[in-house]
Amino acid sequence: MENKITELVEKAFVELEYDDCFIVDIKVNNTKVEVFLDSDSSITFLHCRKVSRIIEAVLDEKQWLGEKYTLDVSSAGIGRPLKFLRQYTKNIGRKAEVRTIEDEKVKGTLTAADAEKVTISYEETVKEGKKKKKIMVDRDIPMESVKETRIKISF
Repeated sequence: MENKITELVEKAFVELEYDDCFIVDIKVNNTKVEVFLDSDSSITFLHCRKVSRIIEAVLDEKQWLGEKYTLDVSSAGIGRPLKFLRQYTKNIGRKAEVRTIEDEKVKGTLTAADAEKVTISYEETVKEGKKKKKIMVDRDIPMESVKETRIKISF
C-alpha cells in the first residue's frame, strides 16, 4: 500500500507543480494513512491540503482501504529526525542534536552537510594555565556514523 500512496503523492507533486516538495515518510496501519512531507523552501498547510485531496479522491474511488479510513498529510515537523541530505542543507544555521551509532550526543549549530559528513559547531571550555577559555569547535561527523539528527527549537 505504501508504494501506491507514494506514487499518488509523487503524481500530486507533478500535477500541483510542487517541484521542491518530497516525501519524508509514509505509514499505513490498517485503515490509517500518514504522509509526512517536506520541501526545500517551506511546506505549508495549503501544500498538505492539496496533496491530501488528491490522495483522498483516489482512495474514495478505488476503495483501497474501504469506506472508512483516516488520512493525515502533514509536514515532517521540527521534532522528527532528518532523513535526507536536502533536509540537512535546508537546516544549516539551526541548533541540532546528532546522535551517533555509538550513542554519543553532539549538540550545537548545524554548519555544513554533504553526502560524507555533518558539521556541528559548539562552544567548548578549555583550560589555559589557571584560566578557563571558551573556544568554538567544528566537529565533523561521518554520515555513516549518524544514527539520528534532530533540529532543536531554541526560545
